[in-house]
Amino acid sequence: MSKIVFFCIPAHGHTNPTLGVVKELVNRGHEVWYYSYNTFKEKIENTGAKFISCDIYDVEKNLKPEDAAKIGKDLAFSTKILVDTTLALDEMVCRDMESLKPDCIVADSMAVWGKAIAIKLNIPFVSSTTTFAFNQYSAKIMRQSISQMLNMIFSMSKVNKDLKRLQDKGYPIDNILSIIQNDNETNTIVYTSKEFQPCAETFSEKYSFVGPSIRETTENIQKGEKKLLYISLGTVNNIMLNFYKNCITALKDSEYQVIMSVGNNIDPEKLGEIPSNFEVYHSVDQIAVLQKADAFLTHCGMNSVNEALYYEVPLILFPQTSEQGGVARQVSNMEAGIYLLKNNPISIQNAVTTVFNDDKYKKNASIIAESFKKSGGPAAAANAIIKVIQNKK
Repeated sequence: MSKIVFFCIPAHGHTNPTLGVVKELVNRGHEVWYYSYNTFKEKIENTGAKFISCDIYDVEKNLKPEDAAKIGKDLAFSTKILVDTTLALDEMVCRDMESLKPDCIVADSMAVWGKAIAIKLNIPFVSSTTTFAFNQYSAKIMRQSISQMLNMIFSMSKVNKDLKRLQDKGYPIDNILSIIQNDNETNTIVYTSKEFQPCAETFSEKYSFVGPSIRETTENIQKGEKKLLYISLGTVNNIMLNFYKNCITALKDSEYQVIMSVGNNIDPEKLGEIPSNFEVYHSVDQIAVLQKADAFLTHCGMNSVNEALYYEVPLILFPQTSEQGGVARQVSNMEAGIYLLKNNPISIQNAVTTVFNDDKYKKNASIIAESFKKSGGPAAAANAIIKVIQNKK
């Protein structure tokens, strides 16, 4: 059996899709080591993998809550975090890989240290891409606003200085595209279907579009006779008290049951009186809620969108970053959801009413769900990883 090492960044949306794949590999008898952070220790160990903590090298743990909103929006800020983390991990990871001699490294597309170490030590490599695969063609879906483009232009000087720090340590990073763009020569697992991936035909045969990796849940959400709306802005860019208040104003005492997750940095008491048709939590078991939900008002993180569509739940789209904007555009293009145009009670009320009253959004969500379920899931991802190992031997 093979030795396989996983690397990931400290983010739920990047970690969760890999867990089913790791469990599948372990169940087949392979040994898996997973380099991650203590927040994810229990989840990773439950797959049967050996967890290795990277917490002492974690740059993000020192960030303030308001800094989290800059990740994904400020290119220079995000690049610095990425580079700082890579260089902090460098010595430890190089030493461990020399000793372990794995048959394959699987690394999140943003965990650049995984790919760089694989190249340094000539170890077979697989990229794990939890967003859409990104190249010059799919980039049109990820188009940016004028302000975002200006931000990128003015950030390039700082970005290039940080990339030079990587280059000085022997990392083969030519430019920022080396980090954010997928290339056709790298074996890559993408956690969506070909049908949902923008410009899927432009990616090589090295790409495996395996659909989302959906974990099991035993929690049961109680749903009444009313239609159930789920509201969440994810785990990063979610400090938006005004938004949550507007949702309450828009939907209080309505014909809908509402479950709203506000994150750990919002005090529910600051929302004022909670209407009887609302349930407000810091966090919820999202899979359990989506199994019962009739619509989802979301920040459009790829993981959240995949999970919703897997359960045929139409979406109200409220993206907060350019990446999330790209996901939202694809959902909108496939008419499985609509944009929330403004953060105010009237716009929220109108968007929710539209999605509930027009059956096409549910129908198109169901079509995407079917494409997910025929893509192979964790078993197909595991097959792709083993194939890379076998081709090397």
